Amino acid sequence: MTMDWDKLRIFHAVAEAGSFTHAGEQLNLSQSAVSRQISALEESLRVPLFHRHARGLILTEQGELLYRTAHEVFGKLAMTEALLAESKDRPQGLLKVTTTVAFGSTWLAPRVREFMEVYPEIELHLILDDRELDLSMREADIAIRMSPPRQGDLIQRHILTSHMHAYASTGYIKRYGMPKDPSELDHHRLIVYGEDKRPPVPEVNWLLKVGDRDQSPRRAVMTVNNVYAIMRAVAAGGGIGALPEFMVQRDGELVEVLPELEGPRIDAYFVYPEELRGTQRVEVFRDFLLREVAQTKF
Repeated sequence: MTMDWDKLRIFHAVAEAGSFTHAGEQLNLSQSAVSRQISALEESLRVPLFHRHARGLILTEQGELLYRTAHEVFGKLAMTEALLAESKDRPQGLLKVTTTVAFGSTWLAPRVREFMEVYPEIELHLILDDRELDLSMREADIAIRMSPPRQGDLIQRHILTSHMHAYASTGYIKRYGMPKDPSELDHHRLIVYGEDKRPPVPEVNWLLKVGDRDQSPRRAVMTVNNVYAIMRAVAAGGGIGALPEFMVQRDGELVEVLPELEGPRIDAYFVYPEELRGTQRVEVFRDFLLREVAQTKF
């Protein structure tokens, strides 16, 4: 039995789209043509690949196995195509960079204009997501992560160290006053990180306990499961919150509270898969990032 690559391409599109109709729109084929190709593939493999329901298609166990393999193969083919197209003299092509919403929104996105001007042939896609995208499955080319990668087949480089500090808006300080001692946080409105199986850093809610407290943790006025949203709530005068140094502009709307307090340490890593080693797009973006970090005070 030989695998028909054209049918496999159509199968992959159907599995991604969840219906013959949507896959046909992407492939510029009719719904009936897509359906015939899938039926022919199932017949040649002698296994059903989809459960057909009125509301769409669901992969069978055999279909799931074929989809995982096809997804990996087509991802590697796309990467190889990009490598072949890359100029020897000038980096070019698509570069997908993923990082957290907080780091990407406040530190990275405002700085990439210069990179895009220097390398106009690189099509930069920023994917801001607090989930860790799977680089081995080509969900992104590069990740900037706030903890060491858990996958052993990824290349990593430590790029920066930052700490969390307490911040409030000038409006909040005018209304409620500036705490002079950690114990005074007992009487302030605290905004902290909400419950999450994997918080962004250990002890992320250290403001609830700081100050040698023997009693139960302080009560928060609000919890939010996103650090960027905490920053916006603090900036709006909602209370005092703990934020990484890289999120706060020195001349911005936030002021540091109890500067002697230093919260958890955050280490950021530049991460990419082994097969992209030596790729010009990755190398120039890494060098750009390191220059920007060197010019930033944390």
